[in-house]
Amino acid sequence: MTLPDLPPPTLRLRIDQQALMANWKALDQMSGAAQAGAAVKADAYGVGVDSAVPALQKAGAQHFFVAHWSEVPAVLAHVAPHQISVLHGVSNANEANWANQTGVRPVLNSAHQIGIWTAAGGGPCHVMIDSGMNRLGCTIAQVKEQSHTLEIAVLMSHLASADEDSGQNARQLEVFREAANHIEAKQYSLANSAGIALGADYHFDLTRPGLSLYGGIARPELEGKIAQVAFPEAAILQMRNLTAGDQVGYNAQFTATSDMRVATVSVGYADGFLRCWGPEGALQHGANRLPVLGRISMDMVVVDCTDVPDLKEGDFLGIAYHLPSAAKATGLSQYELLTLMGTRFSR
Repeated sequence: MTLPDLPPPTLRLRIDQQALMANWKALDQMSGAAQAGAAVKADAYGVGVDSAVPALQKAGAQHFFVAHWSEVPAVLAHVAPHQISVLHGVSNANEANWANQTGVRPVLNSAHQIGIWTAAGGGPCHVMIDSGMNRLGCTIAQVKEQSHTLEIAVLMSHLASADEDSGQNARQLEVFREAANHIEAKQYSLANSAGIALGADYHFDLTRPGLSLYGGIARPELEGKIAQVAFPEAAILQMRNLTAGDQVGYNAQFTATSDMRVATVSVGYADGFLRCWGPEGALQHGANRLPVLGRISMDMVVVDCTDVPDLKEGDFLGIAYHLPSAAKATGLSQYELLTLMGTRFSR
């Protein structure tokens, strides 16, 4: 059976590619003598690889980082294999062989992974040093012991607390400097988005921004330099008039105290619009704020449209997604807000 084209979705995510490009250029400039790469894991932090990667490449990015091997094909549709790095490394011979056959670079995270890579024939790779986060990464001693078997393109580590004025930042920097002094690599990389804002000592040769590419502001130094990129919108499914005493949604958490006009809108917690938005939750129509009424459902939310009488079914409403403000309202991190947006949004 040949299906006709689907009707337009009632959820859409507008991507400001010009803002995305400007954000990369700002972060690249802040990186000084280092070049900025781009973390595009998790479907470019929810923005969408097909929207984000071409824009980032056009802006000047040459290094792209994903977490899983399953994420590679989408990025590979836009850039050369050697420009893609897989942060989870190689956990078995199949992954190592695939990397060798394609030219995609693994980030080796342990002595075990180094062994898998060398047994598969080796070749250009990246290596992660654990500088104090105790998540992924080799010790300096492990890499030094195997360095004669490795062709390290980028030696890297990852900052755990760069978004804070924490003493851990300086301690990690000291460990990474020691690694750079003892381990030969073509390039060295430590800073994420927030790390870029910590200054030149953290930049080395290559920075790896992620969150701030997509509008996240991880440190005050980034304010005024980073623009919003993702603008989610949802369509009105139904308009309804309420009278005093009418109740809305699951468990009747809202009761109208007077006549009002409301809209049922096609977005819910399955789309990342979680119940933690609570009373701070609101959709937007131009300059008008439309408060959420009652509980957010899986696929729908009800908002107060009394002050916008011209709204009708099928109209799209914006979701307030300035990331720092949304994080403050919900208690979610800016990372969570971006990556929670589901696949039902057209991008």
